[in-house]
Amino acid sequence: MVTEQHKSLLPYNSFHIDVQADHFVAVGDVDQLKQSLQEDPGKSGLVLGGGSNILFTRNVKGWILKMDIRGIDLIKENESHVYVRAGAGEPWHGFVLYTVSRNWGGLENLSLIPGSVGAAPIQNIGAYGVELKDHFYELEAYDRKNKKVYTFGLNDCAFGYRDSFFKSTGKNRYIILNVTFILNKAPVLNISYGAIREELKQMDIRTPSVRSVSQAVINIRRSKLPDPAEIGNAGSFFNHPVIDQALFLSLSKAHPDLPAYPHEEGSVKLAAGWLIEQCGWKGYRKGDAGVHQHQALVLVNYGHASGKEILELGEAVAASVKKRFGISLEREVNVW
Repeated sequence: MVTEQHKSLLPYNSFHIDVQADHFVAVGDVDQLKQSLQEDPGKSGLVLGGGSNILFTRNVKGWILKMDIRGIDLIKENESHVYVRAGAGEPWHGFVLYTVSRNWGGLENLSLIPGSVGAAPIQNIGAYGVELKDHFYELEAYDRKNKKVYTFGLNDCAFGYRDSFFKSTGKNRYIILNVTFILNKAPVLNISYGAIREELKQMDIRTPSVRSVSQAVINIRRSKLPDPAEIGNAGSFFNHPVIDQALFLSLSKAHPDLPAYPHEEGSVKLAAGWLIEQCGWKGYRKGDAGVHQHQALVLVNYGHASGKEILELGEAVAASVKKRFGISLEREVNVW
């Protein structure tokens, strides 16, 4: 384990923002994590996973702890399920492909989501009708306060829409070390989204499988979303807003084509990208900060935009949606 000084974070964030960290250390196991935290005088190092959900607006005056705990293990199995544990530093998409290659069902709809396994539970990642919590079993996390490793089950994590205990009450206290998933030996496919069914049709797939659904999702995401390797971005910059029925009925009268989806306890989830597009932002660009031309929910760095410029653009977008629709957009991306 080597601590680097004045380390550029350009390769470690998908927005391609060139800021520096005073101290940077890649952590490969829990012992290295404990040692790094002891060496960090402020004991408040920023834990960095895949860097795909963070916007740096300034240099990090302190420590970056890059989680690099790897490994994928089959913990146990029975007639119907396998229990698979992955280290926090495993790339999420690589882990999904690992499960797909073994025909273990459950995570195929979450293909090509950027980031790491350890970061995935924090915001309960989801796509195309599936959320991480649907196949979550447990995770282990290090408690900075008590300096112990604890196991968290499904109920302990308090998962919600793009939310969890680790994003709220437990934020900055617990560091996720590994995550265990329960997957199906006889996959139950979720192709409820029309986009997946249409893509499978285009692929001439008549009998879908875990592999074909995963590939369909990959194809859809590549057609709609910019590749972070080519254009700096963090995927969805905002969460889809969830509103009550009364507000939805009021909005739908004024906007009959408003896309909406049933949510928990009678609430309604709206398409944030549609709201942003209606405000005229799709394809907008100021300098190197912009709103993607094909997906208004994605803010992009075309080259040398600063984190502050992208943040200011996001604030302007949110303000216009609030003014026109009376809806507050919540950032999905973490801002440093």
